[in-house]
Amino acid sequence: MGVLNLFKTKKEDEKPEIKKEADKPVVKKEVKPKAEKKEKEVVKTEKQPKSSEAKDTKKEIKGKSKEAYRVLVKPLVTEKAADLGVLNKYAFVIDRSMNKIEVKKAIRSIYHVEPIDVNILNVSGKQVRYGKTSGATKDWKKAIVTLKSGDKIEIYEGV
Repeated sequence: MGVLNLFKTKKEDEKPEIKKEADKPVVKKEVKPKAEKKEKEVVKTEKQPKSSEAKDTKKEIKGKSKEAYRVLVKPLVTEKAADLGVLNKYAFVIDRSMNKIEVKKAIRSIYHVEPIDVNILNVSGKQVRYGKTSGATKDWKKAIVTLKSGDKIEIYEGV
């Protein structure tokens, strides 16, 4: 019987707590007039031009490409490519499945310059032989990007 009395006393202690919660007065929330809400909306619209001004300070790039580094495989560092640099043209090895539009977007997003023109060449692989074994190098694609007279791409920094 002593064990049952322990359980009964706990239940009796819990019941008064529940009654105390029910005895609390219910507080009604005040409803604000609609005019105040409109004022808040006006304040929000005033903040929007400030955020657009902040965007103007940053240089926006048209046509950002998430996979720009997959489009441009590497810059071509050759004598011919260096001679094209005088004419404000830069050469890149690009992925074989890319087109001019995707190359232009990649140049914009990576180097932050606006290309005037993009020319693409398909370069076929060469036949090679190592002793008795013969084979061929892979086919690849080359892009020659023309920039405005004031724009530059820093490719040859470490060369």
